[in-house]
Amino acid sequence: MNENSKIYVAGHKGLVGSAIWKRLQSKGYTNLVGRTHSELDLMDSISVKEFFDLEQPRYVIFAAAYVGGIIANNTYRADFIYRNLQMQNNIIIESYRHKVKKLLFLGSTCIYPKDCPQPINEEYLLTSPLEYTNEPYAIAKIAGLKMCESFNIQYGTNFVAVMPTNLYGPNDNFDLEESHVIPAMIRKIHLAKCLQENNWSGIKRDLTRRIFDDLDGKSTLENSINTFNKYGIYSTHLELWGTGKPLRDFLWSEDMADACLFVMNKINFHDMAQGKKEIRNCHINIGTGEEISIKNLAQLIAEVIGYKGRIKFNSQQPDGTMRKLTDTSKLASLGWHHQVRLEEGINRLYQWYLEDQEKNGHDVK
Repeated sequence: MNENSKIYVAGHKGLVGSAIWKRLQSKGYTNLVGRTHSELDLMDSISVKEFFDLEQPRYVIFAAAYVGGIIANNTYRADFIYRNLQMQNNIIIESYRHKVKKLLFLGSTCIYPKDCPQPINEEYLLTSPLEYTNEPYAIAKIAGLKMCESFNIQYGTNFVAVMPTNLYGPNDNFDLEESHVIPAMIRKIHLAKCLQENNWSGIKRDLTRRIFDDLDGKSTLENSINTFNKYGIYSTHLELWGTGKPLRDFLWSEDMADACLFVMNKINFHDMAQGKKEIRNCHINIGTGEEISIKNLAQLIAEVIGYKGRIKFNSQQPDGTMRKLTDTSKLASLGWHHQVRLEEGINRLYQWYLEDQEKNGHDVK
């Protein structure tokens, strides 16, 4: 890519896409194209075709997805498989029809089996059953990866797939039913601290910026406390799902964006496929290669926020996959390594969260 190349970033307002957009801008790329959901519905094949006809992008970064944490994945199973399949199919087929020079498809390390060996190497794809709670989303992402791979083999396209580990960073989703673990913990622990300290103004700022279930900045104290309790937030303690024993690898979103730009500029599909008798598993993991237990993560976030209350774990609720450490040796061998350590990243995200509360208006997520 050169600085004048027209680059379409699908999902440029989300956690992943906004980090990539920002990184591209910082590197001097000036011809960027993005559309919000209200401007372009990626599930509408006709609208997507018309967009490609109009803009004719040379490069595409597919960072759009319907995502969420363990609760959302297990509850909205049909939505997770249908929406993600529909969006990615539309983008991939139009990238092929419009002779896009290169497409980067972003998936997730949840594509790997529940009980595969650790750390998780790219070769472990499709070797045993998936984790049940996020199976629909994982299957959608596997289909996208395989669609890219198949178009490359049959038509000679250059569609490269990367599988980031658990991401967190600016523009994250803090909705407690749909968010991933770090933003969910940050918000829960922040609200628990406010409740413990009778900091009602802090609670109002949070609810004014982000509607919480049926609560907003005008909700009564009684209604707020009842809803908080439903989500495990009490004045005396905080309750989180599972045992706290699962281990996870967390990557700062701006590090992920840097890795994506590295791949776009330096790695092509034929490089990954060269010398293989059967062309498969040419995707690339992106992660830190480091892991932390959910219990220790909660304690770390509590320290950053300054929460002094007890944190309990409800073992009656699911844990998900017990261990999911990303093997990053393929990307490391190509010359890329992460920069932001977990404690620094959590500090950054909590400060972003507090500053974002000062903005006017309401967000659904």
